[in-house]
Amino acid sequence: MHIVSKSSVALVAVAMSLMCACGGGRHEATEKYFLVAANTKIAYWQEAAEGLRAAAREMGVKVEMVGPETYDPKAEKEALLAAVHEQIPPAGILVSAADPELMKDAIDAAAAAGIPVITIDSDSPKSKRLTFIGTNNYVAGQMSGELLAKELNGKGNVAVFSIPGQENLDERMEGLRRVLGRSPGIKIVQVIDIAGDPTKAFDGTNNLIAKGKTAPDAFVCMEALSCAEVADVLDRAGIKGKTIIAMDTQEGTLNWMRKGMIRATIAQKPYTMAYFGTRLLDDFHHAKPSADAAAARGTRASVPVFMDTGATLVDQSNMASFAVAPAPAH
Repeated sequence: MHIVSKSSVALVAVAMSLMCACGGGRHEATEKYFLVAANTKIAYWQEAAEGLRAAAREMGVKVEMVGPETYDPKAEKEALLAAVHEQIPPAGILVSAADPELMKDAIDAAAAAGIPVITIDSDSPKSKRLTFIGTNNYVAGQMSGELLAKELNGKGNVAVFSIPGQENLDERMEGLRRVLGRSPGIKIVQVIDIAGDPTKAFDGTNNLIAKGKTAPDAFVCMEALSCAEVADVLDRAGIKGKTIIAMDTQEGTLNWMRKGMIRATIAQKPYTMAYFGTRLLDDFHHAKPSADAAAARGTRASVPVFMDTGATLVDQSNMASFAVAPAPAH
């Protein structure tokens, strides 16, 4: 199932124009772009890093992904500020805002220094970022909710795993709740905050199925790290027949899908976010759009507020297409 929006069409059109615009001698020897994220070692961000490097190779520029190796929004903010204050200022910065309010001042500091900033994956909409590139997270949440309602036939208890306060995950939660509002027989009995730590999902699931408790009928993960842990716990306990709906296509999730423990997952495009974001930053760096015009929300805004990279429902019918491919040579 593919979600195609008007913003996706616009994204393709802009991408085509950028492909024609780049190249040649327009890049300086010192031109460098940063990607700032939290949890940089997980598969999701490693895939984004491949997109970052692919764009760099094509343009002949330098790139670097920075940020904490484990989930730490404060450390992510520090990494962004460190990039802003490099001796040679970055040509542009991509950032996924783990905490949109916490990251706002750092993003605004980069903008004040004349550095173009684009948010990807998770937005900081009140900041002075130029645009957001990523999944329509509300729609992704709806996709999970629609499949869940179908699987449960409109009745059952559900546990949800998320990181409340993170913009993209809150939007997915809103989409999920909106769909489930049409199925009053389905109840969300608990939302577990994993705080970017998969062991919290493991422990939380163990608590949900503890002796004397009635296990939920379904488990829905708003982020990538939980559902492999959920499936592991249920498998160890010999609990079958539960509906598990995951997020993203890291190999652990796909392995549990092959074993029949995870029903489906929602695939995003971190490679595309970073690749296209870097190309767009390059355009901003050289064209230097007016910050006021880019921030405008009226009919004459020079930059879209949001560019949708799309989401796909992955199940047994199409999961082979999402197996991990070898990374290209660097």
